[in-house]
Amino acid sequence: MNRTNQTINLGIGLATGRRSFKKVLLSYISIWKETKKELPIGIDVKLSLFVSYDVNYQKTSSKDFTNLSQEIVDAFDRIVFMGEKNASNSISGLAAQDAFSPDALNSVFGSGYAGKRNAVLFSAIEHHMDYLLFLDDDEYPMAVTNKKGTCLWSGQRVFLSHLKEIVHADLTNGYHCGYISPIPQIIFNEQLREKDFRVFIKAISNDIITWESISNLMRTGGVTYASTDILQQEKAEKVPWENNCRFISGANLCINLKEPLRTLPFYNPPGARGEDTFLSTMLENRKVVKIPCYTFHDGFSYYSHILDGALPIHLKQIAADSPKIITRFVNACIGWVRYKPLLLYITQPEEYEERTQLIRAALRESVPAFINYFQDDRFSEIPKEFEKYSKNVKRHHAQYMLTQVTWEKIICFLRQSD
Repeated sequence: MNRTNQTINLGIGLATGRRSFKKVLLSYISIWKETKKELPIGIDVKLSLFVSYDVNYQKTSSKDFTNLSQEIVDAFDRIVFMGEKNASNSISGLAAQDAFSPDALNSVFGSGYAGKRNAVLFSAIEHHMDYLLFLDDDEYPMAVTNKKGTCLWSGQRVFLSHLKEIVHADLTNGYHCGYISPIPQIIFNEQLREKDFRVFIKAISNDIITWESISNLMRTGGVTYASTDILQQEKAEKVPWENNCRFISGANLCINLKEPLRTLPFYNPPGARGEDTFLSTMLENRKVVKIPCYTFHDGFSYYSHILDGALPIHLKQIAADSPKIITRFVNACIGWVRYKPLLLYITQPEEYEERTQLIRAALRESVPAFINYFQDDRFSEIPKEFEKYSKNVKRHHAQYMLTQVTWEKIICFLRQSD
């Protein structure tokens, strides 16, 4: 961002199923209007919006997404919507090419969040964006810290923070605070001991969900507070390559599109999540930078009024006292064990069989305690799902590889068509 008389085309991408994304988007736009004044003289940023929406998630209609306020419309030079019935014409055109089989295209643009994110990424490249910033519909441009039991809030320059660093990186990724974890507060007793909980968490753990992180969350009522050290930090930090992974999150995430062939696709096993985690496993030869910028994750939809300026002094503890919270917890656990086999297969292939045996044993030991504690038989599905996805791990790995090969071919096709 040092050159003068330069126009930057920044795409804003969302894969959403919530009509409330419009209110969230407006909060980012409001902050951008203020912070863009800090751009160097001669730098002009043009915004484009790319939205892939799902009407089935909350039984909505396409108008719930496409009917935008004038303030949102005026903020963007271009707005592109992608729904089930109005996918990009270019994506449809790929199907007519002999080079792309239906299976290959489905591996990139199929159902699930990975397919929706790839549609957004493809459209941003097609429309010659320089960068694409992914936002989530339940993350707000704010940070919350804890000062002697009181919440202190600060607005975050999300767009500007990424623009300052993305020119020197392949991807930039910010931090997250708020309700990041769906795991509720647990009051241990004879039915569910801390030991059972620890065994269970270690079995399903990934880069975010570890026993150490959950133990810390238990002490803060399930809330992740922003670090004042990070908020005051001026320099971004390079994300290391560890355990065959350069970990990123799927939102507060900016992708450099200047060289489209350096972009990589999202992937998730059918019916699972983890699309950001699997992208993380592809980034060995990419520069990923962590920027000191937070978003507040309202994972339980408790605090949408924050966007109206009503800032809470205290944040609720996530107690396991409602069917909604328990359902979210069960669904999250099932989602984690669905992608755990493939993640192990990619990152620890030599230890795959040994690790899966240990996970089976841990689930057999701990899951009955969860069924008794919550009086909920849905927890019994967790080991079943782990077995199902373990049996299909080679097929899912083949799809994971096909996604990457197909993506490269698609980008080459796009470049030849320009």
